[in-house]
Amino acid sequence: MRARVILTAVIVFGVVLQGCNTMAGVGQDMSKAGQAITNAADK
Repeated sequence: MRARVILTAVIVFGVVLQGCNTMAGVGQDMSKAGQAITNAADK
């Protein structure tokens, strides 16, 4: 059971990293999300 949880976590982590391509991409995605929230709150 524990091995299955670890395997699932590794797969999810890999998919997330591949989607963002790099850790720098993760930061850019977070920045864009924050800007979108700020812009929505300003309206």
